[in-house]
Amino acid sequence: MNVIKVENLSKKYTIRHQQRESYTALRDVMANGAKRLGAKLLSPFTSHLSSHELSAMGHEPRAIRSKEDFWALKDVSFEVKQGEVIGIIGRNGAGKSTLLKILSRITEPTTGSVKIKGRIASLLEVGTGFHSELTGRENVYLNGAILGMTKAEIKRKFEEIVAFAEIEKFLDTPVKRYSSGMYVRLAFAVAAHLEPEILVIDEVLAVGDASFQKKCLGKMGDVAKKGRTVLFVSHQMGAIAQLCSKAFLLSKGSIAKTGDTQHVIDYYLSEASSASQNGFTASANSSKEMFIAKAQTLNSEGGITSYFTHKEKIIISVTCQINQWIPNTVMGFFIKDQRGRKVFTSENEEWEKITQQQKEVYTIVTIPSNFLVPGQYIITFAISIPNVRIVDLVEDALIITIIDGGSIFAAHEGYDYGCVFADCKWSINNIKEGVC
Repeated sequence: MNVIKVENLSKKYTIRHQQRESYTALRDVMANGAKRLGAKLLSPFTSHLSSHELSAMGHEPRAIRSKEDFWALKDVSFEVKQGEVIGIIGRNGAGKSTLLKILSRITEPTTGSVKIKGRIASLLEVGTGFHSELTGRENVYLNGAILGMTKAEIKRKFEEIVAFAEIEKFLDTPVKRYSSGMYVRLAFAVAAHLEPEILVIDEVLAVGDASFQKKCLGKMGDVAKKGRTVLFVSHQMGAIAQLCSKAFLLSKGSIAKTGDTQHVIDYYLSEASSASQNGFTASANSSKEMFIAKAQTLNSEGGITSYFTHKEKIIISVTCQINQWIPNTVMGFFIKDQRGRKVFTSENEEWEKITQQQKEVYTIVTIPSNFLVPGQYIITFAISIPNVRIVDLVEDALIITIIDGGSIFAAHEGYDYGCVFADCKWSINNIKEGVC
């Protein structure tokens, strides 16, 4: 039985651009006020003045505004059966969050229809449905009521929700004082334990720690086993592969691929790898204080590529733009395999040598040969103040493919033998006969 039926769904947003916006200081405001007074007195005689002359008298030309239509979703159609666990994947901006907001009745579609059978619980953003001034206890009842539960139903599940969220000490504290991790724990606990027919989750599990993420995945598995439906958006391919039996790949607002989860993941990574050969380039007008402007992977000859044999060095070039220097920052990257496992993290050891006068920093980092085993890997870059905040984060910026160039494991193609080649030293001691 279908519990979700989406037909020809589209969502259009209007993006407005301002082509000229000048900075005005307080002294300019005061001076222009006096000019405008004079211009007003002279208004019968100003019709013949040039725009330059009018500007000098305080008549600043207005900024020209333009607009364009952006289709976040375009003609999306699919069906979800009761009890299915669907993974929704795709690059940032593909339309994943917009789709879930429409399914959750938060956003209206521009065209198309959505038919849903059953009560739906959504966890789209940290603290969705919470009132910041209310306590954790009060928000459990409030959120439950929003989901359509009776007070008796919420009361029956209350202790289980609190135990799962691990916030007993802070139950009577206003949630505005909660950390983002506490928010997520409580929000997920409420959404998952109040037994909705359909559970919709958008990436928020990335906020929790590793043990809580594991607990959430287990809970979502339990929800699915009870015949309930789960829609799960995540960049963590390992979590998608572990939990979901089916996946949708969204690309530029349309469904590019559907089917078996691993098949869709492999297709996504293959397409992304081909697209990443020219590297990552950020928007030239980023307003961030410091940001990753450009990143590429190169071979030993300096050629841009995303394909390497395991015997090759992998050279990564990264350009960082500095609009405003922030002290105590670090820049680095981490690599995940196609199952979502984090292989390793590396930080720029030279970063502390940067001076405040530098506006651009060009970095080269080399991953040694005979290190990564064959497979596909995803590289994420970040600039951060450790344990304080992330200044810039570029998820899934580059995807590389490692091909077996004749290793001792070449005969085991397709077998998961880990992420790295370990240079272990083996020895066999002579064993004398008759000696135990």
